[in-house]
Amino acid sequence: MFGLVPFGGHRGLARSEQNNPFALFDSLFDHDFPAANWGASSFKVDVKDSGDHYELSADLPGVTKEDINLRYENGYLTIAAVHNESKDEKDDSGNYIRRERHTGEVSRSFYIDGIDDANIHAEFKDGVLQVSLPKAADAPERKQIEIH
Repeated sequence: MFGLVPFGGHRGLARSEQNNPFALFDSLFDHDFPAANWGASSFKVDVKDSGDHYELSADLPGVTKEDINLRYENGYLTIAAVHNESKDEKDDSGNYIRRERHTGEVSRSFYIDGIDDANIHAEFKDGVLQVSLPKAADAPERKQIEIH
């Protein structure tokens, strides 16, 4: 029977445990890219309504600005990121002892209508993508609907 170990939490266990069925796979999950840590195509995103605009914040650690594709089309904001990582370890004579490569791609789309797409502003700093989405002036005002 498996113990109560959270996903990814087995990395902190002692490596000397030969009975650990996950021991062979530990190095596969020791990456900083979101796809390797959180599963298929997901990363944390917060969307906030600030009155005249929406503020979107997406956590993309280990990614460079050049690896991110941000697109607004037909009311959908799409964030996509590609990450290629290579980890080479050599001995003193230059022979490979271990060579690992990881390639991952994550993408998320959000339906946000009524946006002035000509004035969208995005900034990427310290692994966090900040997007300001100004609301269009002619967007219909939304009202609260009473539930009976």
